[in-house]
Amino acid sequence: MRIHSGNHSARRLPGHRRAALVGLAIALLGQAMLTAAARRVQDVPLDLERATVADLQAAMGTGALTSERLVQGYLARIQAISLGGPAINAVRAISPTALAEARDRDRERAAGQLRGPLHGIPVLIKDNIDLAGLPTTAGSLALEGSMPIADAFLATRLKAAGAVVLGKANLTEFANFTTNGMPSGYSSLGGQVLNPYDASLTPSGSSSGSAVAAAAGLAAVTVGTETSGSILSPAAANSLVAVKPTVGLVSRSGILPISGTQDTAGPMTRSVRDAALLLTALTGVDPADPVTAESAAVTGIDYAALLSDTALQGARIGLVGNAPQGGAAAVYQAAVEVLKAQGAELVPAAVDQGNLPPSILAQEFKRDLNAYLARLPADAPMRSLADVIAFNTAHKSEGAIKFGQTLLVESQAVDLGDAATAAAYEKAREEGLQVSRERIDAVLTGDRLDALLFVGSGSAAIGARAAYPSVALPIGYNPDSGRPVGITLLGTAYSEARLLALAFDYEQAAAVWRPPSDINPSLFRNVIIAWPEEGGTFLPALHRGGDGD
Repeated sequence: MRIHSGNHSARRLPGHRRAALVGLAIALLGQAMLTAAARRVQDVPLDLERATVADLQAAMGTGALTSERLVQGYLARIQAISLGGPAINAVRAISPTALAEARDRDRERAAGQLRGPLHGIPVLIKDNIDLAGLPTTAGSLALEGSMPIADAFLATRLKAAGAVVLGKANLTEFANFTTNGMPSGYSSLGGQVLNPYDASLTPSGSSSGSAVAAAAGLAAVTVGTETSGSILSPAAANSLVAVKPTVGLVSRSGILPISGTQDTAGPMTRSVRDAALLLTALTGVDPADPVTAESAAVTGIDYAALLSDTALQGARIGLVGNAPQGGAAAVYQAAVEVLKAQGAELVPAAVDQGNLPPSILAQEFKRDLNAYLARLPADAPMRSLADVIAFNTAHKSEGAIKFGQTLLVESQAVDLGDAATAAAYEKAREEGLQVSRERIDAVLTGDRLDALLFVGSGSAAIGARAAYPSVALPIGYNPDSGRPVGITLLGTAYSEARLLALAFDYEQAAAVWRPPSDINPSLFRNVIIAWPEEGGTFLPALHRGGDGD
């Protein structure tokens, strides 16, 4: 994990930024010395690899656990698993204010001032989401010192709900819009994220770090982002529940973008209830993101309150595509039998995913990225996509573009100021939304279906073009390899409550989720994970500020 290392990139920054980076590097070095002390501790109060938000709230409610100590527990796991041990490299940066925020939440709890079910709960967010006090890098060396002005809207929502934003998760560079053929989970700044269920298997992307951190219990819950598959695909690869919301349900302001048409952020968790709790906290109308005005009718919904273990009774679900082959076939069939046993009617369904209008990502990326960069402080290292491309070219020997930057260059060449180019873009955008929605809606309404079920993340492409919601759900593990097997439920706009209820009913009946250390014990066999002693400080306060070198 690179947390502001004092390397060549640090030396290019102003003096006060260099001091901040060096301070954080020193803090990281101190972790190794503190590890030994952290191992001499009392019995672990909770198994964080399995603990749900409800488990954590129960422990804090009885006084057996504080939010501060919970943060320390997750920091200890990050040290042992992400930085050390198997080095799954899921976390890129720790918030310098996380412990202080946890103490504030503890004081509020002691005074009876609970903000909600996420009060005191540590959350990791993807490193394309602004968090004041930490750079938003998108995994790019070019943005290593790019500090936002303020929290992203969703970060303010998390804090208002009482959550403690623990830090930033690694990701595929520029949310997998850097080049063709780059490995998922790789970035020039953050390195390669590893899948804890199978280190030889892709963690998938681009929300790789968010997914791996959630799977390995490095935070209670995490937040990812998706343009086309970047939440759903890593969720399937890492045995997670995840929600790719309707575009407009969660604000994108303060998130480094790819596409204003398709981008969204969403929950990545180990249980449906936790996903529902997190989604409830994330939603809200944001004047800075006008698309969220379309969600006004569902703003304030408590998605967790609408979960039901009888939601599948009488539900009609369309099975799209062929069942998986090999060892995964039995896992899939077992899931089908659970759905039937819970009262669902399963019907074959076909959704035409071919010959969609051309993608509009290259057309929107330069426009939207430049708009994001223009809102950064005056001393921001990059002001445009052209600056990023030039930086990468100049620093190729330092690994800035190990796999190239074909997508960045392609987008830079787009000129929406040209009338013909703009007209073609608008046509592809409108037709992409219309055609994909018509194809999904025709099957849902024509067959009177509550949802469409896809193997793995099969709904990602057409769901992204339609801006429709999907819920990813683990259904077991391939008996031949141990690799996770998942499904995705796709619905029409703002059907998240129904999709989550269906997923919850299945989850409660199937009870198949298992943590990485169960499925892949060899990766964790020599890892020592311990809670820091109560009242101790596992990590020193992360210094930020000051001048000089």
